[in-house]
Amino acid sequence: MSFKRSISNWGNYPVIDCRVTELAFEDEITDYIRTQSDVIARGNGRCYGDASLNPNIFSTLKLNKILSFDPEEGLIRCQAGVLLADILRVILPRKFFLPVTPGTKFVTVGGAIASDVHGKNHHKEGCFSQHLADLKLLLEDGRILHCSRTENATAFWSTCGGMGLTGIILEATFRLKPIETAYIRQENLKAGNLEEVMALFEASAGWTYSVAWIDCSSTGKKQGRSILMRGEHARLDELTGRQKKEPLSLSTRSALTIPAWFPGILLNSKSIKAFNQFYYHRSRPSAALTDYESFFYPLDHLSEWNRMYGRSGFTQYQLVLPRDTSKQGIVEILQKVKASGKGSFLAVLKL
Repeated sequence: MSFKRSISNWGNYPVIDCRVTELAFEDEITDYIRTQSDVIARGNGRCYGDASLNPNIFSTLKLNKILSFDPEEGLIRCQAGVLLADILRVILPRKFFLPVTPGTKFVTVGGAIASDVHGKNHHKEGCFSQHLADLKLLLEDGRILHCSRTENATAFWSTCGGMGLTGIILEATFRLKPIETAYIRQENLKAGNLEEVMALFEASAGWTYSVAWIDCSSTGKKQGRSILMRGEHARLDELTGRQKKEPLSLSTRSALTIPAWFPGILLNSKSIKAFNQFYYHRSRPSAALTDYESFFYPLDHLSEWNRMYGRSGFTQYQLVLPRDTSKQGIVEILQKVKASGKGSFLAVLKL
């Protein structure tokens, strides 16, 4: 099945006109690839920028089957178009969780591999590729490679983080994380500036999960003020009441939907500064048990939240700095953000 449409990723910028092809069977996909000279695979389009945008796109969303689940070994095998949300519905009631997850569960497994996604546990457990056992890769000439650390290892590691440029991922097997409950023991800590939040990260290095919201609009002694959130999977003996009766319950909360595009005039340096001040001052140091959805996927509760940035969309920047020079680098970045007048409603730091 092929059709023409305008495509963008989650940032709604850039937008291109392209032909999208959706196929569900391996032999059909192989025949299709053999006839194409310029095509790239695309999952659910939840990445930012121009990743996977091309005049010819192969959508993996019909490759949506979970093929096997081994609870003894903690291994799951699935097709590349399966969403992390689909995986969670299967594994969480069986006391397993994703080894690494980005900030949304609406990404495909193939996309997670192609981007080699990281999460709040990057400092402890690495990227998605660290937990990947093997994958099946369709090359441009129609050959299919079975890739792992020991078989076609170069193709395996080139595909992890390869942004779809090595071929089309058809299937993958990865290792899961055993858990006792669907809850997270979370602590929130306030930092008055960049130096304080970096010290809190170092003090929290033993925690499995940590992430900080950072105010890009603050200056002077308040530059880099932040809210650090750290967490651990809660044990069964830490739960009480209804939580203990249903320790592995899946979230049933309905997502609110942003009904229309926000006017671009609402997005300016003054509104960004006002929001950041409100968010920082309303937050209080706290410790509580929270459900996994609220900890890992807070924005998934707000469907189509990208509309809040207006029809012209937005660009997200991600960067990695060496640990020993990161303070100086982050200071320079915050200064450039402030000088640009653009700013950000949602900026985060991870260790």
